[in-house]
Amino acid sequence: MSTLAPLRLLREPWNASEGNQSNATGGAGSTWCQGLDIPNELFLTLGLVSLVENLLVVAAILKNRNLHSPTYYFICCLAVSDMLVSVSNLAETFFMLLMEHGVLVVRASIIRHMDNVIDMLICSSVVSSLSFLGVIAVDRYITIFYALRYHSIMTLQRAVVTMASVWLASTVSSTVFITYYRNNAILLCLIGFFLFMLVLMLVLYIHMFALARHHLRSISRQQKQPTAHRGGSLKGAVTLTILLGVFFICWGPFFFHLILIITCPTNPFCSCFFSYFNLFHILIICNSVIDPLIYAFRSRELRRTLREVVLCSW
Repeated sequence: MSTLAPLRLLREPWNASEGNQSNATGGAGSTWCQGLDIPNELFLTLGLVSLVENLLVVAAILKNRNLHSPTYYFICCLAVSDMLVSVSNLAETFFMLLMEHGVLVVRASIIRHMDNVIDMLICSSVVSSLSFLGVIAVDRYITIFYALRYHSIMTLQRAVVTMASVWLASTVSSTVFITYYRNNAILLCLIGFFLFMLVLMLVLYIHMFALARHHLRSISRQQKQPTAHRGGSLKGAVTLTILLGVFFICWGPFFFHLILIITCPTNPFCSCFFSYFNLFHILIICNSVIDPLIYAFRSRELRRTLREVVLCSW
Protein backbone atom coordinates (compact mmCIF):
# COMPACT_ATOMS: atom_id res chain seq x y z
CA MET A 1 0.00 0.00 0.00
CA SER A 2 1.30 3.45 -0.88
CA THR A 3 1.87 5.80 2.01
CA LEU A 4 2.65 9.45 2.46
CA ALA A 5 6.32 10.29 2.99
CA PRO A 6 7.89 13.67 3.76
CA LEU A 7 9.77 15.01 0.75
CA ARG A 8 9.28 11.65 -0.98
CA LEU A 9 11.16 12.89 -4.07
CA LEU A 10 14.38 13.42 -2.10
CA ARG A 11 14.41 10.44 0.22
CA GLU A 12 16.73 8.46 -2.07
CA PRO A 13 18.36 8.82 -5.52
CA TRP A 14 15.87 8.49 -8.36
CA ASN A 15 18.57 7.11 -10.70
CA ALA A 16 19.46 4.15 -8.45
CA SER A 17 17.43 1.01 -8.82
CA GLU A 18 15.70 -0.54 -5.83
CA GLY A 19 17.93 -3.59 -6.06
CA ASN A 20 21.09 -1.52 -5.98
CA GLN A 21 19.76 0.43 -3.01
CA SER A 22 18.98 -2.70 -1.00
CA ASN A 23 22.29 -4.38 -1.88
CA ALA A 24 24.27 -1.27 -1.03
CA THR A 25 22.43 -0.89 2.25
CA GLY A 26 23.03 -4.49 3.22
CA GLY A 27 26.68 -4.35 2.22
CA ALA A 28 27.50 -1.39 4.44
CA GLY A 29 26.41 -2.96 7.71
CA SER A 30 22.82 -3.83 8.53
CA THR A 31 22.80 -2.28 12.01
CA TRP A 32 24.05 1.18 11.08
CA CYS A 33 21.99 1.27 7.90
CA GLN A 34 18.64 0.59 9.51
CA GLY A 35 18.11 4.31 9.94
CA LEU A 36 16.28 5.95 12.82
CA ASP A 37 12.65 5.13 13.49
CA ILE A 38 11.00 8.40 14.54
CA PRO A 39 7.38 8.06 15.70
CA ASN A 40 4.76 10.14 13.93
CA GLU A 41 3.66 11.47 17.32
CA LEU A 42 7.00 13.30 17.65
CA PHE A 43 6.52 14.96 14.25
CA LEU A 44 3.01 15.92 15.35
CA THR A 45 4.19 17.37 18.67
CA LEU A 46 7.02 19.41 17.19
CA GLY A 47 4.73 20.65 14.43
CA LEU A 48 2.14 21.85 16.97
CA VAL A 49 4.78 23.58 19.13
CA SER A 50 6.24 25.33 16.09
CA LEU A 51 2.81 26.36 14.82
CA VAL A 52 1.80 27.88 18.17
CA GLU A 53 5.14 29.68 18.60
CA ASN A 54 5.12 31.24 15.17
CA LEU A 55 1.43 32.15 15.35
CA LEU A 56 2.18 34.07 18.55
CA VAL A 57 5.04 35.89 16.82
CA VAL A 58 2.84 36.92 13.88
CA ALA A 59 -0.02 37.97 16.21
CA ALA A 60 2.33 40.06 18.39
CA ILE A 61 3.88 41.87 15.42
CA LEU A 62 0.48 42.61 13.89
CA LYS A 63 -0.91 43.85 17.22
CA ASN A 64 1.86 46.23 18.27
CA ARG A 65 2.31 49.28 16.04
CA ASN A 66 5.79 49.80 17.48
CA LEU A 67 6.78 46.57 15.73
CA HIS A 68 5.55 47.74 12.32
CA SER A 69 9.02 48.18 10.83
CA PRO A 70 10.99 46.38 8.10
CA THR A 71 13.04 44.44 10.67
CA TYR A 72 9.97 42.94 12.34
CA TYR A 73 8.19 42.43 9.03
CA PHE A 74 11.10 40.21 7.97
CA ILE A 75 10.87 38.32 11.28
CA CYS A 76 7.11 37.96 10.68
CA CYS A 77 7.76 36.51 7.21
CA LEU A 78 10.28 34.08 8.71
CA ALA A 79 7.58 33.01 11.19
CA VAL A 80 5.11 32.49 8.33
CA SER A 81 7.70 30.39 6.48
CA ASP A 82 8.23 28.26 9.58
CA MET A 83 4.44 27.96 9.91
CA LEU A 84 4.35 26.51 6.40
CA VAL A 85 6.81 23.85 7.54
CA SER A 86 4.60 23.14 10.56
CA VAL A 87 1.33 23.06 8.62
CA SER A 88 2.67 20.74 5.92
CA ASN A 89 4.17 18.48 8.57
CA LEU A 90 0.96 18.45 10.64
CA ALA A 91 -1.24 17.72 7.63
CA GLU A 92 1.02 14.91 6.46
CA THR A 93 1.40 13.35 9.92
CA PHE A 94 -2.34 13.58 10.55
CA PHE A 95 -3.17 11.74 7.33
CA MET A 96 -0.43 9.16 7.97
CA LEU A 97 -1.84 8.39 11.41
CA LEU A 98 -5.37 8.04 10.01
CA MET A 99 -4.12 5.69 7.28
CA GLU A 100 -2.00 3.62 9.69
CA HIS A 101 -5.01 3.03 11.95
CA GLY A 102 -7.30 2.19 9.04
CA VAL A 103 -9.56 5.19 9.60
CA LEU A 104 -8.78 6.63 6.17
CA VAL A 105 -8.45 4.60 2.97
CA VAL A 106 -7.15 6.54 -0.03
CA ARG A 107 -6.26 5.47 -3.55
CA ALA A 108 -2.59 5.43 -4.56
CA SER A 109 -3.13 8.14 -7.20
CA ILE A 110 -4.62 10.51 -4.62
CA ILE A 111 -1.73 9.81 -2.24
CA ARG A 112 0.74 10.76 -4.98
CA HIS A 113 -1.10 14.04 -5.54
CA MET A 114 -1.11 14.73 -1.80
CA ASP A 115 2.61 13.98 -1.67
CA ASN A 116 3.28 16.44 -4.48
CA VAL A 117 1.26 19.20 -2.81
CA ILE A 118 2.95 18.65 0.56
CA ASP A 119 6.40 18.45 -1.05
CA MET A 120 5.68 21.72 -2.84
CA LEU A 121 4.72 23.37 0.46
CA ILE A 122 7.84 22.05 2.17
CA CYS A 123 10.12 23.10 -0.68
CA SER A 124 8.56 26.57 -0.76
CA SER A 125 8.95 26.94 3.00
CA VAL A 126 12.59 25.75 2.83
CA VAL A 127 13.49 28.34 0.19
CA SER A 128 11.56 31.15 1.90
CA SER A 129 12.98 30.32 5.36
CA LEU A 130 16.56 30.32 4.09
CA SER A 131 15.89 33.53 2.15
CA PHE A 132 14.45 35.41 5.12
CA LEU A 133 17.29 34.23 7.37
CA GLY A 134 19.62 35.86 4.83
CA VAL A 135 17.43 38.98 4.59
CA ILE A 136 17.42 39.35 8.39
CA ALA A 137 21.22 39.07 8.42
CA VAL A 138 21.51 41.80 5.76
CA ASP A 139 19.00 43.98 7.63
CA ARG A 140 21.00 43.66 10.87
CA TYR A 141 24.21 44.44 8.99
CA ILE A 142 22.70 47.65 7.58
CA THR A 143 21.39 48.56 11.05
CA ILE A 144 24.88 48.32 12.54
CA PHE A 145 27.12 49.66 9.77
CA TYR A 146 24.74 52.25 8.25
CA ALA A 147 22.73 53.22 11.32
CA LEU A 148 22.26 56.87 10.33
CA ARG A 149 21.14 55.98 6.80
CA TYR A 150 19.13 52.87 7.73
CA HIS A 151 15.68 54.42 7.23
CA SER A 152 16.66 55.82 3.84
CA ILE A 153 18.21 52.51 2.73
CA MET A 154 15.62 50.08 4.11
CA THR A 155 12.41 51.94 3.28
CA LEU A 156 9.00 50.32 3.70
CA GLN A 157 8.62 50.14 -0.09
CA ARG A 158 11.92 48.28 -0.49
CA ALA A 159 11.00 45.96 2.35
CA VAL A 160 7.68 45.11 0.68
CA VAL A 161 9.40 44.50 -2.66
CA THR A 162 11.95 42.24 -0.93
CA MET A 163 9.25 40.22 0.83
CA ALA A 164 7.14 39.88 -2.32
CA SER A 165 10.19 38.82 -4.35
CA VAL A 166 11.12 36.13 -1.82
CA TRP A 167 7.59 34.67 -1.74
CA LEU A 168 7.32 34.74 -5.53
CA ALA A 169 10.73 33.09 -5.97
CA SER A 170 9.85 30.46 -3.37
CA THR A 171 6.58 29.58 -5.11
CA VAL A 172 8.17 29.40 -8.55
CA SER A 173 11.16 27.37 -7.34
CA SER A 174 8.95 24.83 -5.55
CA THR A 175 6.84 24.38 -8.70
CA VAL A 176 9.96 23.92 -10.84
CA PHE A 177 11.36 21.45 -8.33
CA ILE A 178 8.26 19.24 -8.31
CA THR A 179 8.19 19.29 -12.12
CA TYR A 180 11.90 18.64 -12.78
CA TYR A 181 13.06 16.89 -9.59
CA ARG A 182 14.85 14.16 -11.62
CA ASN A 183 17.25 16.74 -13.05
CA ASN A 184 20.48 17.02 -11.06
CA ALA A 185 20.69 20.69 -12.05
CA ILE A 186 17.69 21.40 -9.81
CA LEU A 187 19.39 19.77 -6.83
CA LEU A 188 22.60 21.66 -7.61
CA CYS A 189 20.64 24.92 -7.54
CA LEU A 190 19.19 24.07 -4.11
CA ILE A 191 22.63 23.13 -2.78
CA GLY A 192 24.21 26.26 -4.26
CA PHE A 193 21.47 28.39 -2.70
CA PHE A 194 22.11 26.89 0.74
CA LEU A 195 25.89 27.38 0.44
CA PHE A 196 25.36 30.98 -0.67
CA MET A 197 23.15 31.69 2.37
CA LEU A 198 25.64 29.96 4.68
CA VAL A 199 28.57 32.03 3.38
CA LEU A 200 26.48 35.23 3.44
CA MET A 201 25.50 34.73 7.07
CA LEU A 202 29.04 33.75 8.06
CA VAL A 203 30.58 36.86 6.50
CA LEU A 204 27.94 39.31 7.78
CA TYR A 205 27.65 38.01 11.34
CA ILE A 206 31.43 37.62 11.79
CA HIS A 207 31.92 41.17 10.51
CA MET A 208 29.23 42.44 12.92
CA PHE A 209 30.85 40.54 15.79
CA ALA A 210 34.27 41.99 14.93
CA LEU A 211 32.86 45.53 14.95
CA ALA A 212 31.09 44.96 18.29
CA ARG A 213 34.29 43.55 19.77
CA HIS A 214 36.25 46.57 18.52
CA HIS A 215 33.74 48.96 20.12
CA LEU A 216 33.86 47.05 23.42
CA ARG A 217 37.65 47.20 23.39
CA SER A 218 37.56 50.97 22.80
CA ILE A 219 35.07 51.48 25.64
CA SER A 220 37.06 49.31 28.04
CA ARG A 221 40.22 51.30 27.28
CA GLN A 222 38.47 54.57 27.99
CA GLN A 223 36.87 53.32 31.20
CA LYS A 224 39.79 51.03 32.10
CA GLN A 225 37.50 48.02 32.61
CA PRO A 226 39.01 45.04 30.73
CA THR A 227 36.64 42.62 32.52
CA ALA A 228 33.63 44.23 30.85
CA HIS A 229 35.35 43.86 27.49
CA ARG A 230 36.01 40.16 28.03
CA GLY A 231 32.44 39.60 29.21
CA GLY A 232 30.96 41.43 26.23
CA SER A 233 33.21 39.58 23.79
CA LEU A 234 32.23 36.25 25.33
CA LYS A 235 28.53 37.10 25.09
CA GLY A 236 28.93 38.14 21.44
CA ALA A 237 30.85 34.96 20.63
CA VAL A 238 28.17 32.83 22.27
CA THR A 239 25.41 34.61 20.32
CA LEU A 240 27.32 34.20 17.05
CA THR A 241 27.93 30.50 17.77
CA ILE A 242 24.24 29.94 18.49
CA LEU A 243 23.09 31.74 15.34
CA LEU A 244 25.44 29.96 12.94
CA GLY A 245 25.50 26.66 14.85
CA VAL A 246 21.71 26.25 14.82
CA PHE A 247 21.60 27.17 11.13
CA PHE A 248 24.29 24.65 10.18
CA ILE A 249 23.11 21.81 12.43
CA CYS A 250 19.46 22.08 11.37
CA TRP A 251 19.99 22.58 7.64
CA GLY A 252 23.40 21.05 6.95
CA PRO A 253 22.48 17.31 7.08
CA PHE A 254 19.57 17.77 4.66
CA PHE A 255 21.71 19.53 2.05
CA PHE A 256 24.58 17.08 2.58
CA HIS A 257 21.97 14.41 1.78
CA LEU A 258 21.29 16.21 -1.52
CA ILE A 259 25.01 16.36 -2.30
CA LEU A 260 25.32 12.60 -1.78
CA ILE A 261 22.32 11.95 -4.03
CA ILE A 262 24.25 13.61 -6.85
CA THR A 263 27.78 12.38 -6.12
CA CYS A 264 27.34 8.79 -4.90
CA PRO A 265 23.78 7.48 -5.40
CA THR A 266 24.78 3.78 -5.27
CA ASN A 267 27.68 3.89 -2.82
CA PRO A 268 26.95 1.65 0.22
CA PHE A 269 27.89 4.28 2.79
CA CYS A 270 25.89 6.98 1.00
CA SER A 271 22.91 4.64 0.95
CA CYS A 272 23.23 4.25 4.72
CA PHE A 273 23.18 8.03 5.05
CA PHE A 274 19.98 8.16 2.98
CA SER A 275 18.25 5.88 5.50
CA TYR A 276 18.44 8.67 8.10
CA PHE A 277 16.32 11.07 6.05
CA ASN A 278 13.60 11.27 8.73
CA LEU A 279 16.22 12.61 11.15
CA PHE A 280 17.22 15.34 8.69
CA HIS A 281 13.55 16.19 8.19
CA ILE A 282 12.91 16.52 11.92
CA LEU A 283 15.97 18.77 12.28
CA ILE A 284 14.34 21.19 9.81
CA ILE A 285 11.18 21.12 11.93
CA CYS A 286 13.30 21.75 15.04
CA ASN A 287 14.72 24.79 13.27
CA SER A 288 11.20 26.22 12.92
CA VAL A 289 10.82 25.73 16.69
CA ILE A 290 14.14 27.41 17.49
CA ASP A 291 13.88 30.38 15.08
CA PRO A 292 11.35 32.33 17.23
CA LEU A 293 13.60 31.89 20.28
CA ILE A 294 16.59 33.38 18.42
CA TYR A 295 15.05 36.07 16.23
CA ALA A 296 11.80 37.09 17.94
CA PHE A 297 11.57 36.31 21.65
CA ARG A 298 14.84 38.10 22.44
CA SER A 299 13.08 41.43 21.75
CA ARG A 300 11.76 42.98 24.99
CA GLU A 301 8.99 44.84 23.15
CA LEU A 302 7.86 41.68 21.38
CA ARG A 303 7.93 39.66 24.62
CA ARG A 304 5.75 42.27 26.30
CA THR A 305 3.27 42.12 23.45
CA LEU A 306 3.32 38.32 23.56
CA ARG A 307 2.28 38.41 27.20
CA GLU A 308 -0.64 40.64 26.26
CA VAL A 309 -1.63 38.30 23.44
CA VAL A 310 -1.44 35.22 25.68
CA LEU A 311 -3.47 36.94 28.39
CA CYS A 312 -5.99 38.08 25.75
CA SER A 313 -5.70 41.74 26.86
CA TRP A 314 -6.48 43.25 23.46
